Amino acid sequence: MRIGILNGGGDCPGLNAVIHGVVGAADQLGWEVIGFRDGFEGLLPPGDYTVLKPKDTIGILKLGGTILGTTNKGHFIAKVGNGDIAEVAAEIIAKAKRTMDQLEIRALIVVGGDGSLTTGLQLYREGWPIIGVPKTIDNDLGATALTFGFDSAVSTVVDALDRLHTTGESHKRVMVLEVMGRHAGWIALWGGIAGGANVVLIPEIAFSLEKIAEFIKQREAQGHHSTLVIVAEGARMPDGDLVTIDANKAGEVRLGGIGDQVAASLQQMTGKETRACTLGHLQRGGAPTALDRILGVRFGVMAVKLAAAGSFGRMVSYQSYDVDSVPIEEAVHQLRLIEAESELVLAAKAIGIRLGD
Repeated sequence: MRIGILNGGGDCPGLNAVIHGVVGAADQLGWEVIGFRDGFEGLLPPGDYTVLKPKDTIGILKLGGTILGTTNKGHFIAKVGNGDIAEVAAEIIAKAKRTMDQLEIRALIVVGGDGSLTTGLQLYREGWPIIGVPKTIDNDLGATALTFGFDSAVSTVVDALDRLHTTGESHKRVMVLEVMGRHAGWIALWGGIAGGANVVLIPEIAFSLEKIAEFIKQREAQGHHSTLVIVAEGARMPDGDLVTIDANKAGEVRLGGIGDQVAASLQQMTGKETRACTLGHLQRGGAPTALDRILGVRFGVMAVKLAAAGSFGRMVSYQSYDVDSVPIEEAVHQLRLIEAESELVLAAKAIGIRLGD
């Protein structure tokens, strides 16, 4: 049996761990693994792929990114505008299917986020043997309690906060750190709690700049001359607007810039020198944590098990400490957001973190 694997969407720590898991589990069954380069684009004739053997995955667990490459552009984009969905053209699917048939691929493992899995779902409905593996540092897919890459991203945020603490204290400044997460605040909230932030601003909870400014003044009066603020890129300004880099560009809008706007407003309101820092793609790069390596391997192994069982149209899922699967159609377009009264939010508030509400 010959199976294929590809990575779609943004890069993410732990992708190579999934490849390692797939290749290792497939080899135990005597199967051959074909790795398609640069996502679905590798399926287009004449095909851009490589045969993956266990020797090819030695040492890749510790590597960030993906040895197969990935892309969030090209012919297979399923998400356009602000979350709108578009189908891949029939002629593109037909060309890619010829590559699948010529290579006799009996199962295609698609490792990606909501956009790539949306494409995978369309292909499955066209009769393709698709198995999904969820990938996003944002940890915002509703059908899985945890995604690989999230823990690595949070660790990067915590390291940044640790460093900002020292420079903020030295100069008696307000430090604002903007982090990724799109429309979910998991990275900001987890990172803020672990990194000792004083204020955490997330998309799920509307915030008031006036309340944050007043909190900073209170801290100043109490002898705390530096305040650390972390803001998720998808948090909305008090007027309800998202801050974007290129809102008119085709495809999903690129969020970014809210950190600078929050910093400018707080400096004006408090009179304290305020600096903004945007982590950006630093959160996607570097070696994955041990947790993400293990989770990635487990996801890869489960994907092969699903292929062996002929359980196509399903996505690997992590729930209650076990790795299982759910239908892809139940997994896509269902964001897992933070609930305003959740235990995690209440825990943050209990230790004095302000969320601006």
